Amino acid sequence: MRFQPGRTGSNQALCSCRIGLGLTARLQGWRLLPVLAVSALILGCTSLGPAPVESRERLGPVPPGYHRVLRGETLYRISSRRGLDYHEVARWNGIKPPYRLYAGSLLRIVPPATQPGAKRKSPSHQPTPRPAETRVAEERPTQSRRSVGTKPPQVAKKPARVAVKGGLRWSWPLRGRVLQSFRRGDRTREGIRISGKPGEMVLAAESGKVVYSGSGLKGYGNLIIIKHNNKYLSAYGFNRRLLVKEGDQVGRGEPVAEVGQLPGGGYGLHFEIRKNGKPVNPLSYLPGST
Repeated sequence: MRFQPGRTGSNQALCSCRIGLGLTARLQGWRLLPVLAVSALILGCTSLGPAPVESRERLGPVPPGYHRVLRGETLYRISSRRGLDYHEVARWNGIKPPYRLYAGSLLRIVPPATQPGAKRKSPSHQPTPRPAETRVAEERPTQSRRSVGTKPPQVAKKPARVAVKGGLRWSWPLRGRVLQSFRRGDRTREGIRISGKPGEMVLAAESGKVVYSGSGLKGYGNLIIIKHNNKYLSAYGFNRRLLVKEGDQVGRGEPVAEVGQLPGGGYGLHFEIRKNGKPVNPLSYLPGST
């Protein structure tokens, strides 16, 4: 508001208001001095830099027979490092497909009956580790869960055969008969189709990073795309369920999806390999024949 001469009453009222506010501010300032001092001390401490992550996520020691899940770890990777079958580890922990883990949670890595330092108990009294209150979901839901009691499909335990090409070590994403071969220049046959059983595990043909996981690309159904290096991608289409999300790092032979139904009927996998964005014949990269 601009001051205007001749309006004495208004000016006096404005001055009185300013004086009152000034006194109130001074009185409040004296009362706030201790608070300001403490605030200054806190700000002085924090100016040294943010506290390390460890100081904010103290989850306590890991009990014998358990593993603390780290961000980015998967059930398959944790199990394979210890020479365990991930189906068994899932059963010990009551985890159902799609085997979602939570960073910071405890995962049992020994059978309940042989847990170090634990007494034998009846199955109804076996402790089940629960995620801590603050958790970061490692995997988001993709499809509906498998009904309780259905046994997950088994993955062959023998080492997969590999073929070295393009500086990568390729293995078959699914063991089955080739239903449809690659045909250069035909957009409907830019990959191969491999027969499979409903719910059978689809495996990563080579290690890499998941750059797509979803159903938004027309003509591929539920699709997984893995980037292996700056030249090569592999694609896995028409899956029933997706087990990994975008940004996940996967190893060769790690389950990434479950076999779904192909167009026209029958169950299997549509599989592509692309070099510099262009489709190439997967049979030229995969080892031998199925």
